[in-house]
Amino acid sequence: MKILQGLDNSLQPLLYLVSACLVGLKTRYDGAARASEPCLLRLAGVQWIPVCPEQLGGLSTPRLAADLVGGDGFAVLGGRAKVLRRDGVDVTEQFLLGAYQVLAIVEAQPVAGVILKSGSPSCGLSPLIGVTAALLSNRGITVEEI
Repeated sequence: MKILQGLDNSLQPLLYLVSACLVGLKTRYDGAARASEPCLLRLAGVQWIPVCPEQLGGLSTPRLAADLVGGDGFAVLGGRAKVLRRDGVDVTEQFLLGAYQVLAIVEAQPVAGVILKSGSPSCGLSPLIGVTAALLSNRGITVEEI
């Protein structure tokens, strides 16, 4: 097991937050279970907590896919863009709530980093940075995508 030495010289296992869909939980918008082998390999030997910002924000699974409209996650945080379901329903508030819920977990735990799902309007770093990824990045939290 990989160990992190704390500021008080205590030894703690490394702890990561990870997008729940990457570890095979049925949290994807379509309800499918699609674990990421690269993610599971990356997490080998460390402790991790699965999170789904969209579920934490109150959205159901399955749910209609959503897209960033008018900008990226930073623009959503600044009120200059929205997150809309593919049927046009605005789910910006749920995405913001979920992002802040993930931030609260990160701030409450000795998290070494956060591994998020690429291409997600919540979690992705590319092609556009998602709402949760942007919030965590703004707070100086190490975020990587798979």
